[in-house]
Amino acid sequence: MKLTGAQIIIETLIEQGCKTAFGYPGGAVLNIYDELYNNADRINHIITAHEQGAAHAADGYARATGEVGVVIATSGPGATNLVTGIANAQLDSVPLVAITGNVSTDLIGRDSFQEVDIMGITIPITKHNYFVKSVEELADTIREAFKIAKSGRPGPVLIDVPKDVQIASCEFQSTGVVEPYEKEKASDENIKAAAEIIAEARRPYIYCGGGVILGKAAAEVVALSEKIDAPVGCSMMGLSAISREHKNSLGMQGMHGTFAASRAMAEADVIIALGVRFSDRATGNKKKFASGARIIHVDIEPAELGKNIPAYLGIIADVKDTVSRLIDAVKEKKNEEWRKKVNEFKARQENPNFDPCDMRPFQIIDCVGKYTTENTVIATDVGQHQMWTAQRYPFKKPQTFVTSGGLGTMGYGLGAAIGSAVGTGERTVLFTGDGSFGMNLNELATAVSFNVPVIIVIMNNGVLGMVRQWQSIFYQKHYSNTTLGRKTNFKKLAEAFGADGYECNTLEEFEKAFSAAFEKGAPAVIDCHIDMDEMVLPMTPPGGTVDQMIVKKKDINL
Repeated sequence: MKLTGAQIIIETLIEQGCKTAFGYPGGAVLNIYDELYNNADRINHIITAHEQGAAHAADGYARATGEVGVVIATSGPGATNLVTGIANAQLDSVPLVAITGNVSTDLIGRDSFQEVDIMGITIPITKHNYFVKSVEELADTIREAFKIAKSGRPGPVLIDVPKDVQIASCEFQSTGVVEPYEKEKASDENIKAAAEIIAEARRPYIYCGGGVILGKAAAEVVALSEKIDAPVGCSMMGLSAISREHKNSLGMQGMHGTFAASRAMAEADVIIALGVRFSDRATGNKKKFASGARIIHVDIEPAELGKNIPAYLGIIADVKDTVSRLIDAVKEKKNEEWRKKVNEFKARQENPNFDPCDMRPFQIIDCVGKYTTENTVIATDVGQHQMWTAQRYPFKKPQTFVTSGGLGTMGYGLGAAIGSAVGTGERTVLFTGDGSFGMNLNELATAVSFNVPVIIVIMNNGVLGMVRQWQSIFYQKHYSNTTLGRKTNFKKLAEAFGADGYECNTLEEFEKAFSAAFEKGAPAVIDCHIDMDEMVLPMTPPGGTVDQMIVKKKDINL
């Protein structure tokens, strides 16, 4: 059948399993939006308050569902407003397809109204991108974009479609959903070598990254840890791969990781690193990082092996298949001395015994955990609240933690929470700070307009908390532009947007508010007033080692 380019875009999106697209209309995509109108019964569209929010929503949708997220924007500023969201998806390996409109091909390069070279702009922050020159290549370009986005190490792909290509027509033949490219598998020799190294280990440690979640290998990682009696520490992106309640779980490792996870990693003799990139926040001083350990590094992305930390054995392969075969290749073992030592590390962790009536970050998080289920997606913005959530929230299932890791995008959380809730159909809880929330609070309009069940918990300390913490420790308390001093009433703001608003000064008030909001399942904002001098601890100084870890506030020379 003969279809226009705009019709082909919608038909191909539906063909590839897209149920919901996020975006914002404009002149260069009016033909696409006309077809969205004509196909409203076949594909859902969520219009956000801003294109950045749409990109983050598509990102959150992808993370929570495991499907490819789709975002649509017009040319010029519409396209450039996607840039932060695309970069965020690239650094966190999120499968995303961004479709932008552009001026007609005869106007390209003439500084036409709302013309921008979005392909050139996004080359460094996409897995691949396309400028579609003819309608005949459009359908296959979209299919290839989906294939690339979800293959190997996932990532964002951008397709720029000029207006005349959307209007032109050609024959269209539907196909099935494209499958990812076949994943690389570890050689038998590498599996044997890894098994031999693990057999010799007296202090094995599994380092679990976001690749485990993306590769759907969580169950296999837990099974391997149980068979070889190895504790599991996670990068922030790897959190939720293993239940926080599992006996082998040590929680997050790195700059703000738990004492047990970071200390055990430093003293391990074999580190099995799965789907991790060894970022600077995870390693600290790279020259001294895990100097006594042999590292088995498994990753689907060849560029990650040896990029930051040398691997004793590097395996370019699918994590799920590799770990599954390792389980069969290794013999069951017990490491009693190591287990005893790890338990000592756990016992040395700081567990503040606060007054139960105090409203402190951990108590707020604990209270939320009493009401949520194992399927509840927890989203965060970026800052202290993000680290507190990573340290404390009792994650039980994969794909329930949605956060900005690599790019550290303040303002990411609300859009991502909306996308997560739309994708799962479940209530989503967003932990944010007053600074981060101020970045993109306009997306409250989206949540309310579409009645998305997002409950927003603001850890409101009146400052840019993480930056203030660094200023306190490393910059002689020079609080330059980190005390916000804003007069915003978040309760009234929520109500103005049409959401439920609550203001809390005690834990009792918070529990009452959260209970009511969670039961109702409508968009809600809960403003929690906390102390501006709350800190995220432990903390390993940037470029430092685990021996320099600050565990207690009294250890800081303030």
